[in-house]
Amino acid sequence: MSRMGDVLAGFHAAWEFDSDSVLIRYERGIRTPKLFQALGERRIPLDALAGVTLTPGKRGTVVLRAQPRPGADPLMEAAEGQLKEGCDPYRLVLPAGKETLAEYYADELRARLKQDDEPAERFLVPAPEVPLQFKAYDGKASFDGRTVRFRWFWTGASSAKWKAGDQSFAVSELTGVEWRSPEVFEGHLRLVRRDAGAPPAQADQDPAAVVFGLGYGPVHESLPFAAAVLAAVRERGPVAAVATTAPRRDPADIAERIRHLGELHQAGLVTDEEFSVKKAELLAEL
Repeated sequence: MSRMGDVLAGFHAAWEFDSDSVLIRYERGIRTPKLFQALGERRIPLDALAGVTLTPGKRGTVVLRAQPRPGADPLMEAAEGQLKEGCDPYRLVLPAGKETLAEYYADELRARLKQDDEPAERFLVPAPEVPLQFKAYDGKASFDGRTVRFRWFWTGASSAKWKAGDQSFAVSELTGVEWRSPEVFEGHLRLVRRDAGAPPAQADQDPAAVVFGLGYGPVHESLPFAAAVLAAVRERGPVAAVATTAPRRDPADIAERIRHLGELHQAGLVTDEEFSVKKAELLAEL
């Protein structure tokens, strides 16, 4: 890099370049994505990057994007490609007038990267700091670095969760985390446990999961939470963010889920396309 401490400022974030890392500082402005505000700043080691691109953006902008190596960042591993473009913490949007300057820094970065897109053997980007907590639709989740706790809300928790009672899970009991964005139907955070057998098909019946529901468990709270848990689990052994294969559902259960989906659709909370796609997914499970 030309000089340590050089800064390239864009919309919502600024990148400070060092010899072995990039420090990304996110703005706290009202228009800044809430996920960025929650992250504050992140130091990304160059070893965690596979490449860098500079592409035209929307409405007179250019986009500088660093490409993280698979397995290098617990946040991106937990997200599993579900983040919307505007919430991608590796994108820096700049006015088109800064394109020449951005290209200079992109070239400088490329010269220092190993161009290694092989999965990292361990997380190289620090996880979000604990303690962390957020409110889901059916309970409150908290994590202190050693134990995940779910405390159920009487207004949202299923009878199965009430029967099981509030839950505590030591990191040593877990093998991974499954995060489904609160912005999609049936969003949830599920803890994947060792030797627990197949979990219930529905997250609202699983005491090792909290469901988000519409308006609950926003991305900027639940995703850093999932990333911190995943990082703590990974430190204990070579496990990953896992999507468990759900068992086939009972036809009556499928009918009930489709009815609920139809209600959301009629209320305008699910688009025609989302309704059609999710209904097809549910029917495919019969």
